[in-house]
Amino acid sequence: MSELLLELFSEEIPARMQKRAGEDLVRLVTDALKQAGVEGKNARAYTTPRRLALVIDDLPEKTPDVKEERKGPKVGAPEKAIEGFLRAAGLSSIDEASVQEDKKGAFYVAVTEKKGRATSDVIAEIVPATIRAFPWPKSMRWGRGTLRWVRPLHSILCILGGEVVPFEVDGIKSGNTTRGHRFMSGDAFAVKDYTDYDMKLFEAKVVLDSEKRANFIHEGAKALASAEGLTLKEDDALLHEVAGLVEWPVPLMGAIDDEFMSVPQEVLTSTMRANQKYFACLDAKGNLSNRFIVVASLEAEDGGKAIVNGNERVLRARFADARFLWDQDRKHTLTSRLPKLAEVVFHAKLGTVHDKAMRIGKLAEALAPFVPGADAEKARVAGELAKADLTSQMVYEFPELQGLMGAYYARNDGLGDEIADAIAEHYSPLGPTDDVPSTPLGKVVALADKIDTLAGFWAIDEKPTGSKDPYALRRSALGFIRIALETELRVSLLALAYAMCPVFRPVVVERDGAWRTARAWAKSSKIPQSSVAVLQTPEEEELERDSSYWIAIEDLLSFFADRLKVYLRDRGARHDLVDAVFALEGQDDLVLIVKRVEALSDFLGTDDGANLLAGYKRAVNILRIEEKKDGASYDAAPDAALFAQDEEKALAAAIATATKDTKAAVAKEDFGAAMSALAKLRAPVDAFFEKVTVNADDADVRANRLKLLAQIRAGLHEVADFSKVEG
Repeated sequence: MSELLLELFSEEIPARMQKRAGEDLVRLVTDALKQAGVEGKNARAYTTPRRLALVIDDLPEKTPDVKEERKGPKVGAPEKAIEGFLRAAGLSSIDEASVQEDKKGAFYVAVTEKKGRATSDVIAEIVPATIRAFPWPKSMRWGRGTLRWVRPLHSILCILGGEVVPFEVDGIKSGNTTRGHRFMSGDAFAVKDYTDYDMKLFEAKVVLDSEKRANFIHEGAKALASAEGLTLKEDDALLHEVAGLVEWPVPLMGAIDDEFMSVPQEVLTSTMRANQKYFACLDAKGNLSNRFIVVASLEAEDGGKAIVNGNERVLRARFADARFLWDQDRKHTLTSRLPKLAEVVFHAKLGTVHDKAMRIGKLAEALAPFVPGADAEKARVAGELAKADLTSQMVYEFPELQGLMGAYYARNDGLGDEIADAIAEHYSPLGPTDDVPSTPLGKVVALADKIDTLAGFWAIDEKPTGSKDPYALRRSALGFIRIALETELRVSLLALAYAMCPVFRPVVVERDGAWRTARAWAKSSKIPQSSVAVLQTPEEEELERDSSYWIAIEDLLSFFADRLKVYLRDRGARHDLVDAVFALEGQDDLVLIVKRVEALSDFLGTDDGANLLAGYKRAVNILRIEEKKDGASYDAAPDAALFAQDEEKALAAAIATATKDTKAAVAKEDFGAAMSALAKLRAPVDAFFEKVTVNADDADVRANRLKLLAQIRAGLHEVADFSKVEG
């Protein structure tokens, strides 16, 4: 068994491309080797700014011998068919073929054996092909060659079992030599294997493993910060990016002029991070300190003083620009910036960002009553100003600061902390690990922003399809769900849908095959009348299609249900239980839905729950068959006078008690108690099916027993639609 060591040495590879390049190199080479019948072990890639390396252990000396059988024509076939078979199989006469038989008769078979090839020969073909077809996001040509590579390729090291694998790519011959650090090492040197390669590179001031480089940077930076009584601001993404910029990391500490510390710390850290790749340091209170960490790629003779001074000068210029933008932006209030939002198109069919901001303000005002502690007027103001900072020079320069800069400008305008915090938080959560808004007003504006986005794109029929979601609507829905659940906000989706009516008007809802106005639907859904706005029905006004948005509320609620399933599934919940709860009428309170799902999951995990589910499914199956056969429904109450057996009487009494107790528990939102009430049905249900024949000879008794089965179904449906539960 032999070890393969491959190194592609070039000019600097962009840090953002290195990880993917290593993965692609492993994939392309190992796939090609497998196709040739060769498999090794522990294939791994290493990347530095100037090299892309691959190591594969335990490769065989040669590919396996291959024996191939080619089925030919039947014995006695025409001469032309036999001649064609011999040519295709590479045989000179039919005597070289063997004869086999199957149920159709005798036929010729050509057996050919291909001897295995030396693995080095296979690699000599695979590597050049891989280099020429390498999927760099961007590549270049240089000199007079035809090869395209991310940066000019200087040399190729390729060793198998200590021996050079000879080949040539665009005039570059493979060998066994490489180079160390650009400035701190000497000439090229030869290596024998990976261990020798790794050791000699380290001696030549190159840390081959990017994870080791990241660790050296992290530990060195923490030590420098600690020596000054500070802590390093953790930034894993920046850490790995910087590890891709240096081959021999040397962390150094620089200072920030005090005159710049009045600029918002998010601006300073964004400038350092995005433009200079510096690490920030924090003081004992967690605030930005006037120190930063820069990572050099060499050990300077003066200990890095010149490097630090140079970086401080560059940072001083960057901060001066940032301070200028900060000072200029504060000359304008957020309110004065609103007209500029009318110049920015949000979507051709949904208007400008100014239109969206006004809608968010109206929605936030309508949603405020649903969030304890939120003031409706402040919610409207925060909603309208939430996007105003998009026209500021600071956000133009640093888009990642949108919202945060709006909060600073709001405080500068004297709007108060509540509105400022709401503006800062309204984009949250941006992802599954991001925090949800912490303030009542922040929750309101965040909900308004997300529901406006969802409702708007639903109105113009721009919904996610398959893997495509260009407007991140799934993320908006999940963000909405997380805000509601993680802060236990009792937000009704139906009420929210109605709250949108004054904004996205006219809204109509399709239920049970009939169109009803949103106002009538709101009343039937028991939405607080304080939230009910005056609507004109489609019959009462001629709709302007170019300015009015039709929203299929049912479809949007279904989308929320799907996203809730994803959210709960990621936390171990069963998707069918979510379906079972959503199937009930009026289930639009996300917090209650989750409580029902959790209680249902716990209940079905018990013997009583599992057996009752089996009894329910048996009852429903019988009902479905008999109702279809009879063309009738048995939802009416059974007649106690027709009960012929004690088990019928006991089941009827148990259903009545369980239904009463379940309704009372559900009304109190005590779903655990509701499940306990249902659990008492197990014994009478089991006894009924064991002792009672449903399809009795007496038609009246039979119908009465089917009505009793319908009562089982109705009783269980007080908490969930058990027909949706799998198992």
